[in-house]
Amino acid sequence: QVQLVESGGGLVQAGGSLRLSCAASGRTFSSDAMGWFRRAPGKEREFVAAIGWNGNTNYADSVKGRFTISRSNFKNTVYLQLSSLKPEDTAVYYCAARRGGVPTSSPNEYDYWGQGTQVTVSS
Repeated sequence: QVQLVESGGGLVQAGGSLRLSCAASGRTFSSDAMGWFRRAPGKEREFVAAIGWNGNTNYADSVKGRFTISRSNFKNTVYLQLSSLKPEDTAVYYCAARRGGVPTSSPNEYDYWGQGTQVTVSS
């Protein structure tokens, strides 16, 4: 059974940092693209960042320069380093995996999803 389990969320002040992790199990994800999405209260789910099987990355404009996505195929884990956090970054952050390896921004192209981890940024 494929599972994606996010961790690392929490409450942080504006300007602070967090590191999210997503541990994958049930299949080998080294050939997959891995992505992070988020859903803020009352808003649609939106793309945050993605990383391809070869390390190519893709970021939403709103997080470029502040967030960094990385992966460890050895650990079957993807990370999202969140820095210079703003109150508008408050959301539930979801990890996703996409067979095929291309780090797209469309959530419809992802095959597996985690349950999410809450990130709250206070002003």
